[in-house]
Amino acid sequence: MEKNRMADDNTPNWKDTLTLPRTAFPMKAQLNRREPEIIQKWQEMDIYHRILEARREGPLFILHDGPPYANGHIHLGHALNKILKDFIVRIRSMQGHRAPFVPGWDCHGLPIEHQVDQTLGKKKADMSVTEFRDICREYALRFLNVQREGFMRLGVLGDWENPFMTLQHEYEAGIIEYFNSFVKSGNVYRSKKPVYWCTHCRTALAEAEVEYHNHESHSITVRFPMPDPPDFLKPHVGDGLSVLIWTTTPWTIPANLAIALQPEAEYAVFEMDGQRLIAARRLIPVIAETAQKEFREIFVFPGARLEGFHARHPLYNRESLLITADYVMLDQGTGCVHTAPGHGEEDYQSGLRYKLDIYSPVQDDGRFDSTTGAYAGMHINEGNAAVLKDLEKGGFLLHKEIYPHSYPHCWRCRNPVIYRATAQWFISMDTADLRSRAMEATRSVQWLPVWGRDRMLSMLENRPDWCISRQRDWGVPIPVFYCEKCGEPLLNIEAVDQVREAFAANGSESWYKQPASDFIPAGTTCSACNATGFRKGMDILDVWFESGSSISVLESRKDHKYPAHVYLEGGDQFRGWYHSALLVGLSARNVSPYRTVVTHGWALDQEGKAMSKSLGNVIPPQQIVESRGAEILRLWVAMANYREDIRLGDEIISRVTESYRKIRNTWRFMLGVLHDFEPRRHSLDSCRLRETDLFILSRFEEVKENALAAYDQYDTHVVFHTLANFFTVDLSSFYLNFNKDNLYCNPIDSAQRRATQAAIHHMLRDSLLLMAPILVFTAEEAWRHLPDAEENDSIHLHTFPGLRKDLRERVDGRRWQAIMEVREIALKELEEARQRGEIGDSLEAAVSITLSPDQAQMLDSAQDLLNEILVTAAVYFMNGTETAIQVTPFNGGKCPRCWKRFASKSRVESQPELCPRCRKVIEVIHEPFQPDR
Repeated sequence: MEKNRMADDNTPNWKDTLTLPRTAFPMKAQLNRREPEIIQKWQEMDIYHRILEARREGPLFILHDGPPYANGHIHLGHALNKILKDFIVRIRSMQGHRAPFVPGWDCHGLPIEHQVDQTLGKKKADMSVTEFRDICREYALRFLNVQREGFMRLGVLGDWENPFMTLQHEYEAGIIEYFNSFVKSGNVYRSKKPVYWCTHCRTALAEAEVEYHNHESHSITVRFPMPDPPDFLKPHVGDGLSVLIWTTTPWTIPANLAIALQPEAEYAVFEMDGQRLIAARRLIPVIAETAQKEFREIFVFPGARLEGFHARHPLYNRESLLITADYVMLDQGTGCVHTAPGHGEEDYQSGLRYKLDIYSPVQDDGRFDSTTGAYAGMHINEGNAAVLKDLEKGGFLLHKEIYPHSYPHCWRCRNPVIYRATAQWFISMDTADLRSRAMEATRSVQWLPVWGRDRMLSMLENRPDWCISRQRDWGVPIPVFYCEKCGEPLLNIEAVDQVREAFAANGSESWYKQPASDFIPAGTTCSACNATGFRKGMDILDVWFESGSSISVLESRKDHKYPAHVYLEGGDQFRGWYHSALLVGLSARNVSPYRTVVTHGWALDQEGKAMSKSLGNVIPPQQIVESRGAEILRLWVAMANYREDIRLGDEIISRVTESYRKIRNTWRFMLGVLHDFEPRRHSLDSCRLRETDLFILSRFEEVKENALAAYDQYDTHVVFHTLANFFTVDLSSFYLNFNKDNLYCNPIDSAQRRATQAAIHHMLRDSLLLMAPILVFTAEEAWRHLPDAEENDSIHLHTFPGLRKDLRERVDGRRWQAIMEVREIALKELEEARQRGEIGDSLEAAVSITLSPDQAQMLDSAQDLLNEILVTAAVYFMNGTETAIQVTPFNGGKCPRCWKRFASKSRVESQPELCPRCRKVIEVIHEPFQPDR
């Protein structure tokens, strides 16, 4: 304690006699400077492995990382995802689990190849496949390191020195092993069928690689003449009869081979603008209204009666078969569906059923082939206009208009995709009961949010067979061979296994450097022509098959086990990683690779719009980290319900920063009032706790219980808001506020002050532990300033605090409810008295409280307690029939040391201006103050 000093006016400086807060924990966070220092300290401590060692006896918990593409710098979606994963791993670790986290990267695929293509330009044409793959590998590894630094800077804990990568030899061998499991079960087959095709990237796409965006197409209604109608229609032909079709893809008209009708629906011959036409009866009024023409219905019949008859193609001298199909809808168009078996899934199925050619006259670059006559060499975009022109010229185009709708686009180049029939490799969803097994496994998984279960089931129920082949270079090749003589494919279990062994030793580059004979068992012959020469296929596996094969990490890494406890990704992964991992896991191990799936929303701008460079609303996480600190990003994630979309903008960042400031300042104040506290001498259990101490400790135990329960469900936003509310309402505005007099003015070693310090130390320590998974940097920094801090210790080596039921049992809840109800009324009266100018602040007030008999019994001996928590000069109780509170100015002196009012000045000679309490304190710490004369 410092000695009294004389102020300039010869009055004592009583402030120097107070025990004011003192701490080295800084008020200004300066997170952008301190965080890297803390990360450096963690690296020196090898904190990741020290935590695992501390939990070596704990139960294993695995959150398996969905590998992002090693492509570009991390964006806000990356930050959201990795921070959430870090929350969960740290939560389980602090619950006592052994929770390793091995980050991963998807190093193959179109995103990386696309970037390398752009960089190389025309140079690529002069390169071999192996040279090109070498450049792709260098690109992937470079950005892997960039992203690794970005994730580590966010405070994400993991085995960053030993991540898994899809280009690692053992990983590639695992991919081939899991592919072979599908081969063994008979799920892999090759077929010419329509798949999503990007004409820009020149490759097939899986459903997971397609995004839907708004697009404008030409909607056209076209007349297909019926020169030879069935007998039942001949009386109604007039000058000629035609079938009306409707489509939004005019470029597919050259590929038309059939027209599909709904068999049970009513169709009609009708006359419009002098032409006899056929369409679904219920749609004819809409057709006429769109064309702005009058119509007359002539003859009605069921669609099934036209099956097997023909119309004539409007552009070529060939017939179009009339067929029936249950998928024909009558909600738009004409009810007569243009069918091109090479350009649509349903069209393809109808083509198989009616033994039609799977005709797809579009090449891989989107240009028509020679079979289309005048359109040969045109890109389909040009072809659209040319087809429209020829249809109009021939008198077959009844109507055209621009049709805005949602249309599939390539996920990488953002160009519209098409359906195009090509020879591809597929995994059958129904062979070996794969679909039904996947749906059964889905029902056994815990989905957070719960709607994820139904979303996944719906996708599995309706998805087509999985197209797993890609016509690209950067990836793991499909281990299939083709007969050099007749082209028949060879998919041989033993050959696939030899490929696996080669990849394990030398990686997938061995496919491009070794001859086919190195992989194929001796004596193998072609099943079609008995030839013995084979060439290697050049298709690569779908990148989703690769990432789905990350189950190899669960099976091969130390401290890992199949299946994982948790997968956590964004909502797009239902058709992506969740999907592929489930199918691969079931094929390889017949068990779902995950027990729980947690799904988060999208990171949007402040207005709720998706972030994009074109809108100029992208917020790079690096910008926030460098200006405000990673802790602000972590708190942003924790404050929001991440299972919904999360918004971010300047205003939101400011609110998050303010919330952080309040938490930090509360911790700083608590540390400050503990500067002279020794936890071992004044433990919570050894102190004589007052009623107010017990009340706040009871409230804190309740908060702790709620926070720990929320952590169990990964509800970090509930944890944050529960603790933040306690900090603001219960601590800062209540307990810490009214205890300032106790902490500052009472003797240092008074039992009352030490008990309050013990309570504060308990709440500070436990609140730091509770917030440690979220505010990893600040909790660590504050932990090192605790009175009992140890050198080279880390808060992250500790576990969550246990619950102290005994503290809650010592509090009379009904009594405190009554106290707080009276307090609330009294605070309102005090504020009104202040506004009327009757008092300056609460310390000048005397509060008279009239209590009902029941209240008087409940609040027995609570007069001094209420005076303390109201921070008033005096509280008086009076008996009455109902509660009434009156505030009046207190008539007495003001103590210059504690500012409290007291009844009258003492008649003693020494410091008569002080209140009795302060005078006693001064007598203990000093000789009576005698100013120089």
